[in-house]
Amino acid sequence: MPQPPDADARRAVAPVICYPPETGPQPDLDLYAAARKGAKKTGEVIVAPRDAACFDVPAGHFFRITSVEGPQVGDFNLWNAADLSERFYSGKTRALHGSHVNTGDRLWSTFPTLRPMATIVADTLDWYGFDAFGGGVHDVIGTRCDPYTGNLLQGGHYHYCCHSNLTRALADHTGMTLHEAEPHVHDVMNVFMCTGFTRDTGQYFMKASPVRPGDYIEFFAEIDVIGGLSACPGGDCGAEHTSDVAPCHPLKVEIYAPADGALDGWQSPPPNGYDRSHGR
Repeated sequence: MPQPPDADARRAVAPVICYPPETGPQPDLDLYAAARKGAKKTGEVIVAPRDAACFDVPAGHFFRITSVEGPQVGDFNLWNAADLSERFYSGKTRALHGSHVNTGDRLWSTFPTLRPMATIVADTLDWYGFDAFGGGVHDVIGTRCDPYTGNLLQGGHYHYCCHSNLTRALADHTGMTLHEAEPHVHDVMNVFMCTGFTRDTGQYFMKASPVRPGDYIEFFAEIDVIGGLSACPGGDCGAEHTSDVAPCHPLKVEIYAPADGALDGWQSPPPNGYDRSHGR
């Protein structure tokens, strides 16, 4: 179709931010930083390449995801430890903070609770920003590599993609069957992954992650959570995923407890205050 005579004027309309997060409750990053200084390590989980693991983090504790041995991205899920139906909501997190998250951003939960589950308090890849291709690190736009899309596009049955890895890990952690656990696996935060959308076609792309051994991202748990982390079969996702071709490396998760009294005055966020009447 030919473009209308006012096409350029329509394209030139200035954008408006839909959900400015600064109008909502803000994390006390200074308090978190002070509490982190005296925190003691209480646990560690090593996530094997092409596999996943779950871990528990009490409210008010910190957890750190670190790249070890080589560049590796991870697909991250988060659940309320007491109610798996409250889980990380990547779409709303994206609407509030943008396509990629970093220090000071929060991971929000699903309706009807819609509250922060965790806050990012440190990130050694904060320097990356957005590159010339529009790529950034730690996206909340990708869904997770999965066997269903793989079967649709290439055929076959690959079992060590992130969806299957997280399904096995959650089943093992909770005692559920695989069929019971699978519906709880959800769209992820792609930790360390470098992604964006092509400028000409708007397609989701990935490129080799800038992560190196020793790089980490750290979170403050706002509520009691179960974390699930898959060491993606794509390795640094510089070439392909959902296969055994890419070099892959483990990821490390460490959990830290603050000293007694370090969080005086802090309270875990309550569920969202909307009355749920929906106009009736």
